[in-house]
Amino acid sequence: MRRTEDKPINEIRRKDRAKGDDWSKNYLKTAPFAAIATLHDGQPFINHNIFYYDEEKNCIYFHTAKEGRMRFNIDDNAAVCLNAGEMGRLLPADVALEFSVEYKSVVVFGKAEIIDDEELAGSALKKLMNKYFPHHEPGKDYREIMPEEIKRTSVYKISIEYLSGKEKKADENFPGAFLYNTIV
Repeated sequence: MRRTEDKPINEIRRKDRAKGDDWSKNYLKTAPFAAIATLHDGQPFINHNIFYYDEEKNCIYFHTAKEGRMRFNIDDNAAVCLNAGEMGRLLPADVALEFSVEYKSVVVFGKAEIIDDEELAGSALKKLMNKYFPHHEPGKDYREIMPEEIKRTSVYKISIEYLSGKEKKADENFPGAFLYNTIV
């Protein structure tokens, strides 16, 4: 058996579920949120955030409070790991070990940086707004982002170094398949 540390960071163990870069990047465009992991003094931390994937720049933008654990950790160590995923149907089986679930998932490894330039930070925040509120128009449905508001937040850019995507999808007629929380 090959040791994990000898494998590429983004190698998928189950080759039958591995997806390519194009699939992974397309999924990042539509995934609703992600978990972002940071590290400080050997202690991992994870935070869920909305995000925007910029395909042209191959990076991810997100924001948090100006002060807090995420900002502190990234100031100390720029290495991050991001996971965006979703669960599909639960898949029963005759043997407990064979029970399973459908899913889609992309893991990103990269370096995070805080965007200090107000214009770039504002642009990233507008991209976030457009992803999650495409039917709302700035200046009409809400006030444009103000410079003092940008100063109250930390806007981050994750430069993607590696990514990997995977998906498990069962046959549409899989016996007994159901969505979580739909069986009473």
